[in-house]
Amino acid sequence: MSFAFAPAARLRDVTLRDGLQLTGKVLPTERKVEIVRRLLALGVPALEIGSMARPDKVPPMANTLDVVRSLTPGELASCWLWVATPRHVELALEAGARNFQYCFSATDAHNLANIGRTTEASLAAMPAALDMAREAGAAVELCIATSFTCPFDGPVDPDRVIAIANDPRAEGAQGVVICDTLGQAVPAQVADLIARVREEAPEREIVYHGHDTWGLGVANTLAAIQAGASMVDGALGGLGGCPFAPGASGNTSSEDILFATRPDWFTPEALAELVRISETLLRDLDEPNRSRAAQGARSRARAFEWVIPEPAR
Repeated sequence: MSFAFAPAARLRDVTLRDGLQLTGKVLPTERKVEIVRRLLALGVPALEIGSMARPDKVPPMANTLDVVRSLTPGELASCWLWVATPRHVELALEAGARNFQYCFSATDAHNLANIGRTTEASLAAMPAALDMAREAGAAVELCIATSFTCPFDGPVDPDRVIAIANDPRAEGAQGVVICDTLGQAVPAQVADLIARVREEAPEREIVYHGHDTWGLGVANTLAAIQAGASMVDGALGGLGGCPFAPGASGNTSSEDILFATRPDWFTPEALAELVRISETLLRDLDEPNRSRAAQGARSRARAFEWVIPEPAR
């Protein structure tokens, strides 16, 4: 018997950035590098490994550049950094980074809380960041936070998001990341917005970044893939959330997204290894495991190949 799964979309695991930033704990550089290498070895195609946010504002990101310097150019080719200013790009390029998400919010209220400037000011600075990246042969994505709802202003007009995506000052960005920062969107909204971005910018890669606050993380991710997203974000165990967005909770679980989409490299053995990595990390961080797939993998349904076998006694 065969089953049809969702069209292929690459997972970007964001555990080491969006996953860690609400924990308040700084994971040692060596531990972050170990996680990067274990995930890449499994076949995870892309990782978000840190942020250039101010360490006094987001302490878990304090050693981001140390992580970048510890990785090889080959490893960094699959790794992304969160940036919000041209200076961020400059510093990260010097450390060796080559993939950037230049992020700001669709609403001024959240952008002021998150970055300390208006959305217009962030857009105005973007060409300088794009120029630096282009000269270095680096890639930049335009990352639009609060694409559906804002914790301060409420629902966001889709036309606002489309206008930002189509702004001439962002033309050099190879991709557009549509973010459900609060996890309040529903599949129809996600599908509609992703489809509009795809229609108006067919040459760009569309990325969907979702959260599972209202239990629709996987459903929204699948809707985004069906509408044209070719990369989707997730975090191990559903870890994470935005420290500057009241009401935001964990990211959509990487394990759950992979279990739903079944890329070629994702086997029961790969799931078992992901669960082990996730369980150890979450235990060390004293964080709950929100992944339903991880919970299922630890069940007693022994006839199901995705359940992790108990060790021989």
